[in-house]
Amino acid sequence: MDGFPSDILSSIRLHLEEEKTRVVARASQLSLQDPFADPDRVNDNAAADTEASEESNHDRTLALVEELKNRVQSIDEALVRIGSGSYGFCMNCGNMIDTDRLSVIPTAILCLDCELKKSGGAGSRSAGK
Repeated sequence: MDGFPSDILSSIRLHLEEEKTRVVARASQLSLQDPFADPDRVNDNAAADTEASEESNHDRTLALVEELKNRVQSIDEALVRIGSGSYGFCMNCGNMIDTDRLSVIPTAILCLDCELKKSGGAGSRSAGK
């Protein structure tokens, strides 16, 4: 199984590591903005509407942080695949993932055809060919 040239993989690895740093920093920033992170919040006797707003912001923050954690996990998995030599190959069919797809989604694990099959095939490229 021939993979990407090492200079291209080095460039992708660097991009992914930089992206991971940005994502981790963003998750930390969001966590600090969580109204429930304030230790004085418990004793503030906020009005009901303020409490509801804080709870909504807390839920939103948690969801965003969780999404960023999932992104970090995807990046880590891509870095492992780069190290093992399996990066850029579909985890379903084993074919190489199109480089255009990887340039947009560098953590992609499925080729476009397998991704379309997984999602129900809507808009399949083979339709109409």
